[in-house]
Amino acid sequence: MAVRLDYRMIEEYVERGAHVLDLGCGDGALLEQLISQNEVEGCGIDVDLEQVRKCIARGVPVYHGDMLEGMAMFEDGRFDCVVLSQTLQQTLEPCRVVQEMLRVGRRAIISFPNFGQWQVRLRLLLGGRMPVTKVLPYRWHETPNIRPLTIKDFLGLCRELKLRIVDRIFLTADYGRLPGLFANLLASMAIFVVEASPGG
Repeated sequence: MAVRLDYRMIEEYVERGAHVLDLGCGDGALLEQLISQNEVEGCGIDVDLEQVRKCIARGVPVYHGDMLEGMAMFEDGRFDCVVLSQTLQQTLEPCRVVQEMLRVGRRAIISFPNFGQWQVRLRLLLGGRMPVTKVLPYRWHETPNIRPLTIKDFLGLCRELKLRIVDRIFLTADYGRLPGLFANLLASMAIFVVEASPGG
């Protein structure tokens, strides 16, 4: 099975031998890749029991439960890196999740679909219905996305929480890379690498 390109990009920011926590880890594909390619010491957290079973089948250490509940078990600075891949918009308390990520980890890697992308805007404007796209494949009554956000929203959150943005990547629906200019309008997905500001 091909590895998702955003997983490969996330992998570039994870140092060899690092201690990694993957929140909303799904079937464990990303962690399995990090463990085998980067020799990390990793574990995941997922609330979906079926996904947890898939992690176990892959040999990936995993905790079954809520991510905030799971992170509460770890002491400050336990991990070098905490990953949240395309799950921020599915959390009930996104601010608290990001704060906890940077309590238990030195660095956070967060990716999310951009609800401000022009095709999403246009479909809502012209069709009058919540759009279904390649990156947002769910109908409104099926979607797990309860906190839709745009790139500008996330930048605002970084300012509010006093986070330092180490790097950012903007992608099209086909994983083509975009420059930062007009990313909120053009990008289908964003990946941010953030750290807590000193004294923040």
